[in-house]
Amino acid sequence: MKFKMTSLEKHWVLYDVGNSAFTLLVATILPIYFNYLTSSVGISESDYTAYWGYAVSITTLLVAISGPIFGTLADYKGFKKPIFTASILLGVVGCVALGLATQWLMFLVIFVIARFGYAISLVFYDSMLTDVTTEERMDVVSSQGYAWGYIGSCIPFIICLVIVLNYSAMGISMNVAMAIAFLIIAAWWAVTSLPLLKSYRQTYYVERQPHAIRNTFGRLWESLKGLKQDRQVLFFLLAFFFYIDGVYTIIDMATTYGTALGLNTTGLLLALLVTQIVAFPCSILFGRLSQRFPGDRLITVCIVAYTGIVIFAMFMSSQLHFWILAVCVGMFQGGIQALSRSYFAKIVPNEKSGEYFGLMDICGKGAAFMGTMVVSVVTQVTDNASLGVGSIVVLFIIGIVLFRKTVAKGKKS
Repeated sequence: MKFKMTSLEKHWVLYDVGNSAFTLLVATILPIYFNYLTSSVGISESDYTAYWGYAVSITTLLVAISGPIFGTLADYKGFKKPIFTASILLGVVGCVALGLATQWLMFLVIFVIARFGYAISLVFYDSMLTDVTTEERMDVVSSQGYAWGYIGSCIPFIICLVIVLNYSAMGISMNVAMAIAFLIIAAWWAVTSLPLLKSYRQTYYVERQPHAIRNTFGRLWESLKGLKQDRQVLFFLLAFFFYIDGVYTIIDMATTYGTALGLNTTGLLLALLVTQIVAFPCSILFGRLSQRFPGDRLITVCIVAYTGIVIFAMFMSSQLHFWILAVCVGMFQGGIQALSRSYFAKIVPNEKSGEYFGLMDICGKGAAFMGTMVVSVVTQVTDNASLGVGSIVVLFIIGIVLFRKTVAKGKKS
């Protein structure tokens, strides 16, 4: 039977189309432009890779600290939409400001701010899943979000790519071309956010209380203590910490790694565009498979596949290898993210979705702090980017062991 989304579900999916454009920009053009800024002042390839990794790590650490607090606060009646709107505004304005920074250090500072706004918005966005759809539709709707996000983000990305790769023929500088690209992405992100901001209503919530901000910390502390009894949620968060750490590190460092290996810049960008295109049908496929197979089994398949991807990346040495890597990542990237999101939404209280997704963000975006930091440190110490990337394979192994414990706890409860 054909799956038909409601109007609200479509608006929720549309926001993924908008914010994914920023994600694609960060994963592809931004590291290359940062390399352009650093190489112009004599910074080495190893240091360039490390500095970019440190900036990503700092951002994810900030999100890990603040995400649960904002998420818990957003669970109060009428709070989620205003905070969600503020985070979008911070990310969009920061994206525009990136085009005004021509010095590498200032560029990194603005990048941290823009990415923080983007990442915090996803805490609220993910938690809205319980409000916009039903439990039996979550796997498919979550997969649709990632699928259309991947393919939809290609539209502004291709426009930006044409401008950035042909700036000389257009008679403009690289800096001006990037400023235009940042403006296009920011406008796309803002416009695609409007339908959800207009139609969203907070169905599940915690009633407002006096001293809401102070009580937020108390509620968060009680939930943390409660994880001792809710072993399924606890083990999932631990498993997610490890396996999604590896996923996000690959996303964040792919272009940086390829550039450090000396691969052709245009080829890298086109290969990652292929990742987005491949991810579209594969994400939808995982959504349909979730109607026939348990979500936990599909997540396990994705973790195993990513373990193989990292091992392959260690021995990558040519443009063809990077293309193969890009296709493989596209096959499983949407599935592991979408099914993890919906799996978690099913095992947490609906009225505390913001709070719990904030905790999940500690183990998700926050975990990427460890992954990118490990890659950066190992790369800088050994002066070998392949060893740096290979060091994260152990995260997937630990992740799959803990996830199977999660499934076992769920069957016992």
